[in-house]
Amino acid sequence: MPGLPPGRGVSPKPDAAAGAARRRSGPARRLAAVDWAAVGADLDAHGCARLPALLDPAECAAVAALWDDASLFRKQVTMERLRFGAGEYRYFGAPLPAAVQALREAAYPPLADVANRWQKALGGRTRYPESLPAFLRLCHRRGQVKPTPLLLRYGAGGYNRMHQDLYGQVAFPLQMTFLLSRPGIDFAGGENLFLEQRPREQSIGTALALAQGEAVVFATSVRPIRGARGWRRATLRHGVSRIASGLRLTLGVIFHDAG
Repeated sequence: MPGLPPGRGVSPKPDAAAGAARRRSGPARRLAAVDWAAVGADLDAHGCARLPALLDPAECAAVAALWDDASLFRKQVTMERLRFGAGEYRYFGAPLPAAVQALREAAYPPLADVANRWQKALGGRTRYPESLPAFLRLCHRRGQVKPTPLLLRYGAGGYNRMHQDLYGQVAFPLQMTFLLSRPGIDFAGGENLFLEQRPREQSIGTALALAQGEAVVFATSVRPIRGARGWRRATLRHGVSRIASGLRLTLGVIFHDAG
């Protein structure tokens, strides 16, 4: 039977309608407008890159308020118990909240371009699909089926030790953090920290203070750097400096799922 012209006599499937709505969302539109060539250049140079405000204050407040609904989360971690730092974080369960899903889906394709370029430079054979659903199917085939986006909450004195977010054999080379709180009003301190170790060199540290709604994208584990004899691997870890006062909430968007 011939297909009907779009919009005549048939409604889109619920999943398709939901996907279209996510793609039209304000944060998704703002992500599409990002100068990804400049972001890629910063990632190549430093392993991390600041993105402009992708969430407005109301959107930040709405995402931060998700913390209070325990039914949205599959796991909570108290950092002190595991010596990860001081604070708490909660992993979202499936399905992800619409706002989180929209950010994850919209940010993945331009970052996959960077990830594939890095893989080629390092001589890796992995190539990342163009869409997040296709990439997640690769995760699921390896038994990594648990969502990894999370909310992190730090009070005064809180911090996060330097670490990497690796949850199985499949790992996407880039991830993002969005600041939901207002620096200087809701909290003080709490810069994003990055520590890069290059072969046969001393480590390089970077501290980045975001504004509310801004994001930072950074290497999950390793990235290529050019040396005198070709490409080398640099290892990156990330954390958060101590919160001097107040309460700091962030959204972490990790693209690979966990086992």
